Amino acid sequence: MLPLIFTLGLGAFLFVDSVRHHPSLVWTCAGTAAVLLAWNAALLASAVRGGRTLSVEIVLRKQHYLQACIQGSLLVYWGWYWREVYDSAYLIAAQLVFAYAFDMLLSWSRRDVYALGFGPFPVILSMNLFLWFRPDWFYFQFLMVAFGFAAKELLRWDKDGRSAHIFNPSSFPLAVFSLALILTRETDLTWGQEIATTLFYPPHMYLALFLFALPGQFLFGVTTMTMAAVVTTYLFGLAYYATTGIYFFYDSYIPIAVFLGMHLLFTDPATSPRTDLGRVMFGVLYGISTIALYALLGRLGVPTFYDKLLQIPLLNLSIKLLDRLARSDALQRLDPTAIVRPLTPRTRHLAYMATWGTVFALMSAVQGVGDSHPGQWLPFWQQACAEGRPYACPYLERIMSSDCDRGSAWACEQRGRAPTIEDYPIVLRGSKGPIRDTSRAGLTALACREGWPGTCDQRR
Repeated sequence: MLPLIFTLGLGAFLFVDSVRHHPSLVWTCAGTAAVLLAWNAALLASAVRGGRTLSVEIVLRKQHYLQACIQGSLLVYWGWYWREVYDSAYLIAAQLVFAYAFDMLLSWSRRDVYALGFGPFPVILSMNLFLWFRPDWFYFQFLMVAFGFAAKELLRWDKDGRSAHIFNPSSFPLAVFSLALILTRETDLTWGQEIATTLFYPPHMYLALFLFALPGQFLFGVTTMTMAAVVTTYLFGLAYYATTGIYFFYDSYIPIAVFLGMHLLFTDPATSPRTDLGRVMFGVLYGISTIALYALLGRLGVPTFYDKLLQIPLLNLSIKLLDRLARSDALQRLDPTAIVRPLTPRTRHLAYMATWGTVFALMSAVQGVGDSHPGQWLPFWQQACAEGRPYACPYLERIMSSDCDRGSAWACEQRGRAPTIEDYPIVLRGSKGPIRDTSRAGLTALACREGWPGTCDQRR
């Protein structure tokens, strides 16, 4: 009866006002529940005919409920500054109910025991940190969830003597559906671009992600992956700036959505290398592939926020090779992680975390990460355009056009005059959310910090 209860639970969403008043959501929930009911009936008939006894085993894995707590906390923090997250909470809940029903039915269709725990939570919450389909097309969200759980159940290999799923169950469907959206040029069916942008709205989001990820890094030893990915991307950004005078990702060394992927997406310990050196190489490859995909997608005129999603399945396929390389004699002599190898696992994790904490603090101090990167502010791009830096003028035009659309008369006209105090709430926000302190003193202080000419004199 358990999958039937979850199926009926999905049907209960038809009584939620936000669903009842949206025809597409009504058909999506009703149609999905009908398919699950039919599957329930077929499974029951098959079990009765075959004399099977279907049972439940309670399995509470630490990585599942810890990841769910971390992702849930992040959603709450993000949603406080972008209310669409809270407004869509019922759709996240619907996905969880569907995931449990689908996972149970699929498992019992193949074997007699279902492992009941928190497994669906991190999968669903992870997906919803990167990609949602809009209500008119929400049935694709259920398809994406089903695809992820089917891949976890059916696509498996032998890993260290046991059967294990090959692909990260959240990143694999994200990658496949992202590729489909790119090929069909239907990105507008999703909130993908808005998600990548609004993740930066909360203050100190880089620090929040760093802190949220620490418990998982301590318990599961994934620090080396995150640190390697971040450092690789940051060093490339420094080299790019030194060469061109502008920033590769325009308004940051590492976009916040990419930084999120480096902490809470590709770091699934079950689909990552086992060796410390293998995990370092895994992180370096994620950083390099993100850079390459960003450049390729931009050149093709495709939304660049897919840069953190498309490569993870290929990286998952590489983990055995990376571990073999890490254990080879040639790399054993060059292994930088050898110094901590004699330590116990938890002590080794703490050593990596201390190193990563030091690196993160240094990067924050030099504006490598944080809320005040110079690339967010118009004065930097005005100067870069005036100096003829590559891509600076087109990007400046994009910023001005965006500010004009938000209601800045100065951005619409820009005839050599300085923006007025009325323009400041729009032109000073950069990549962040709406400015909260809109007093004259607060806006003038912000303009001074951003480097607008003459504004610092106005504070005296």
